[in-house]
Amino acid sequence: MASTETEGQQTLAAPHNGVASKPLKITRYFTKEGVHPFDTVDWETRDARIGHGDKVAFEQKDVEFPKLWSQNATNIVAQKYFRGQLGSPTRERSVRQMTGRVAKTITQWGMARGYFGPGRGKIEVLREQEPDHPASIFYDELLFLLLDQAAAFNSPVWFNVGFEENPQCSACFILSVEDTMDSILDWNTREGKIFRGGSGSGINLSAIRGSMEPLSKGGTASGPVSFMRGADSWAGTIKSGGKTRRAAKMVVLDVDHPDIREFIWCKVEAEEVAGALQEKGFDMSIDGRGFRHVQYQNANNSVRVSDEFMQAVENDEDWHLIARKTGDPVGDPIPARDLMRDIAEAAWRCADPGVQYDTTINQWHTDPNSGRINASNPCSEYMHVDDSACNLASLNLMKFRREDGTFDTERFKQAVDIVFLAQEIIVGPSSYPTEEIGDNARAFRQLGLGYANLGAYLMANGMPYDSDKGRATAAAITALMTGRAYAQSAKIAAAIGPYDRYADNREPHNKVMRMHHDAAQQIPDGHIRDMDLLAEARLAWHQAVTLGEQHGYRNAQATVLAPTGTISFLMDCDTTGVEPDFSLVKFKELVGGGQMTIPNRTVPLALRTLGYNDQKIEVIEEYITEHGTIIGAPGLDPKHLPVFDVAVGERAISHMGHIKMMGAVQPFISGAISKTVNMPQETTVEDIADAYTQAWRLGVKALAIYRDGSKTAQALRTDAQMGKGESGVELGEPIQRAAVEALCEVFEHALIKGVPTLKAVGDLYESLIGDRKVLTADESEMITLILVEIARGTPARRRMPRERKSITHKFVLGGHEGYIVAGMYEDGTMGEIFINGLGKEGSALKGMMNSFATAISIALQYGVPLETLVEKFSFVRFEPEGITENIEIPFAKSLPDYIMRWLASRFLDTDVQEELGILTPEVRKRKMAEDAGGSTPVEYAEAAQQELAVSTTGDGSKPDSPAEQPLTYLGLSVAGICSDCGGLMVRKGGPCPVCNSCGSTAGCS
Repeated sequence: MASTETEGQQTLAAPHNGVASKPLKITRYFTKEGVHPFDTVDWETRDARIGHGDKVAFEQKDVEFPKLWSQNATNIVAQKYFRGQLGSPTRERSVRQMTGRVAKTITQWGMARGYFGPGRGKIEVLREQEPDHPASIFYDELLFLLLDQAAAFNSPVWFNVGFEENPQCSACFILSVEDTMDSILDWNTREGKIFRGGSGSGINLSAIRGSMEPLSKGGTASGPVSFMRGADSWAGTIKSGGKTRRAAKMVVLDVDHPDIREFIWCKVEAEEVAGALQEKGFDMSIDGRGFRHVQYQNANNSVRVSDEFMQAVENDEDWHLIARKTGDPVGDPIPARDLMRDIAEAAWRCADPGVQYDTTINQWHTDPNSGRINASNPCSEYMHVDDSACNLASLNLMKFRREDGTFDTERFKQAVDIVFLAQEIIVGPSSYPTEEIGDNARAFRQLGLGYANLGAYLMANGMPYDSDKGRATAAAITALMTGRAYAQSAKIAAAIGPYDRYADNREPHNKVMRMHHDAAQQIPDGHIRDMDLLAEARLAWHQAVTLGEQHGYRNAQATVLAPTGTISFLMDCDTTGVEPDFSLVKFKELVGGGQMTIPNRTVPLALRTLGYNDQKIEVIEEYITEHGTIIGAPGLDPKHLPVFDVAVGERAISHMGHIKMMGAVQPFISGAISKTVNMPQETTVEDIADAYTQAWRLGVKALAIYRDGSKTAQALRTDAQMGKGESGVELGEPIQRAAVEALCEVFEHALIKGVPTLKAVGDLYESLIGDRKVLTADESEMITLILVEIARGTPARRRMPRERKSITHKFVLGGHEGYIVAGMYEDGTMGEIFINGLGKEGSALKGMMNSFATAISIALQYGVPLETLVEKFSFVRFEPEGITENIEIPFAKSLPDYIMRWLASRFLDTDVQEELGILTPEVRKRKMAEDAGGSTPVEYAEAAQQELAVSTTGDGSKPDSPAEQPLTYLGLSVAGICSDCGGLMVRKGGPCPVCNSCGSTAGCS
């Protein structure tokens, strides 16, 4: 029978009378009766700290964590999920308190609502008196999974459960809007409430009339894109003052809407505005003053395409846009291929819009009689009826890998049962931002169980991510998870009753279950090593269908694949969601602060699986640590290289490798998959259009494309910092200054190309002369004159005194430690530098940097202003790059970048330091004074917002627009600076950036 719940309380319909007719059977698997899960863990006390160098964003001393939890997990959990005012006696200081708070509260809710049969009072008392009671077993099992890092709920559960009376537990919401002004204004109000609570929402605006359609009182409508401006402003405003770094927001428009082209191009045009403002000197970093004047930047945009449209694209047919009020065609038909090219070109330029495949989505809809699926949450994994919510949880797949590499299906099934039941219990007592969302959440009871660490599991088992074996294994795991979840849902329905709207949707819901069942039979046996896994997956779907036919289902949806941003840090996962690993080298957080470079911990497992002995594994790991890649590692069989392919780098997985994986697992997910497919900078518009088409053919529900370097806000910098090949000198300037400036330009490119000595500059010059992407004709002519002047030896040299003062500065960058020694003349000006401690004697790195120091020293002694050299070499980008331990220069793009900006911080005036983003105390004071009365930026991280941009021209397949070189960290695209701790917000494959230091994310996890 169905159930109804009001104000967080559940009243069960007859015949259950508030108590399950047959209490749910809870099996004890992970724990032992009479032994508290806390007593099975080895604990230790640590300090949690997040920051860079001397800058501390968060610190809590003497926190208690399981020994097996990493320092990185310690830092993030203590900062994000420990409740109570920092420094107060009520502040949580132990994982015991945090996990106990959540497990206890959920169990108490389940007891009060009849999930476990008779049994009242406190769970602590019950488990002592009746350790075999279903509630006692559930509490122990859930607590074990949380302590073991085998499972985690989405962030709102950790934030609020056990801390608030009626907590908001969902991170994902979908809203609706009608074609009236009252509804449009109400949309803004409802969305603001969601943002205020730290969550995100999505909405389809296709019900709003197009800008060409008439109004009843005369004139024409404003159109949805115009109303998007207001909503975008609200999102940006609440972003600045709310709980999260930025509002998470999705806007969808149907492909037949009259304003679809305006929608497709709105963010591209906004990016052009951003570029124009940047050229005028505005700060266009994501939190900069200029950026706030650029519209449409606070949402992900997606075009909703139907099968009819995609077929029209394939057949080169025309496409009609349809009026919202009359349903008649509007204007002339558009070639469908032109519209698809618009979508692809806009994505090429600015990473928006994505595509959602409407027909596919609604074919798998369990509740079409209650309304169609029109939109998704911001990350695109939750898709269901309008005005609804979903609470998420994820399982750590590496916790279910046996030593022999097989998948522990029994352990996994128990974890699914326990975590899914916990999610189901959460639905009732939770609060929701609007009454409509609350009603639908309780009527449909949508859940989003998912997983993380898929990429690590495949690599550990010696399976390439982009392989038939990898895809089949992922499909079997996903099928087992969702099949088991729906079987559990049917068991809960037998005890409690199915969800309210199941009776209205019994046939379509059961039909979708059979579709999942049939898809499980299609997983190719020949590509599966672990046949027990495949057998269990198929059995799970047989049970789910059989039990559902008898009892119905308690939940309209069961699973999604979320990005698992912050909670992946909690579980110490190497990979997030459905993603592959992104790098074979990781930075390990050390107790007491600092980092060290280590090989990805999945690598030795993979090598062992592939048959390498301990000695060979050690040699290969040392090579990876030193070189950052496994390519060329001694003793590695080249045929094993695909196993170690990752998301970025020389052997990056192709975009089709990602899309094929999505297609393999999509048939076994209730909702969809949150994943942005990264494509290299040289990708063409046609490549993107083809990717959208291939994803449709593979049955993917949604796809977002990110072309490396396509976001203006990531790459814009001031003219003084740009490396476009413009020498910035006029022919009338003194030849000595022009000569060295141009020589610096050439030497900059020599460094980028790995040329170790100045002797090679002449050869490099020959190759650059004809490269108009780097040098203009005037610049080429200038360099010719310069080299002639240098050969004549006309400049006079001021040599250093035999005895002189110097400053020595220690630095760490990208795992490399070194010393800068700056020698000075008697008057205190600088005349030479030495770079010591970098690399081994005879290494390319040491030779290159010695040559660099020699060139700078000679230039200074010939009278070249230090400011000129700093301008030329600051922000030049190549490896090693990364976070430093210097508060004034928190991120450097290369060794010359760091060296020259450090010299500027010691020898140049405050104006130049500010221009170069060097955050000395004087610069910080000036910025704080300028920002008085407004929000203070994360000062020490501002410089990392800047980026090197290189001009390029179109070639027919690429639009004529600048192609910026994106700022990267460990090969990941940097999306900005975290306002919580000042760390880097990076894209790990999902649509929402995540902070690499504290785990903050704008997404749904």
